[in-house]
Amino acid sequence: MAVGIQWYGWYRREFFDERSIAARDRLADAARDGQWDVVLEVADRDRTINSTRVGGSSGFAPLHQAAWHGAPEPVVERMLELGAWRTLRTADGDTAADVAAARGHDRLAERLTPSLIREVDPTVLAQLECQLHAVILGRVLDLCRKCGFRPPPLTPLLEYPGATMWAAIPGMYGGFAIEFDTDADVLDVSSWCRVAGGSGERHRIRPDGFELVEKGFV
Repeated sequence: MAVGIQWYGWYRREFFDERSIAARDRLADAARDGQWDVVLEVADRDRTINSTRVGGSSGFAPLHQAAWHGAPEPVVERMLELGAWRTLRTADGDTAADVAAARGHDRLAERLTPSLIREVDPTVLAQLECQLHAVILGRVLDLCRKCGFRPPPLTPLLEYPGATMWAAIPGMYGGFAIEFDTDADVLDVSSWCRVAGGSGERHRIRPDGFELVEKGFV
């Protein structure tokens, strides 16, 4: 069964409603303080296990905080069940496994080492990300600048078979659906504004470039 994963890439607080800000602040505070019951409650209710603090600079999601604290194994397992990405990196470029290892939590570091369903050469992956970011910015540069949108990493797609990542853009009333081709290191990216008829675009993204292959389907 295909997996749908969400990327919330904007970081300016004014682009979140009051309830979302309160929930995300509560999640970030609880993860920082090791209050795992609160973390799991909020993350399960709001599907925000991969969220970082809105407007924060560290890029720590709850799994990174669990790695830093050396959280109990059942807590970490529940985070993984909720869809925590082991490939997600902090602002310093560390995965949760890196954080755990640096803190001396060796057993936890081993458990948090990413297990990839699909292998892509790191250079190819970086090239695909650059091309993806060019497609996104080419469509909605002004909106990305306004909300502080950070284009998505592709590594979470390597953790789940047949996954599609949805990256919404505030003000676009839509976003980008991103998935790997089944047989090649190529991305299929569909984007649209749900309130604008004929706005659909589908791009085929390769490491060395991209092309618009369909338009107006939504």
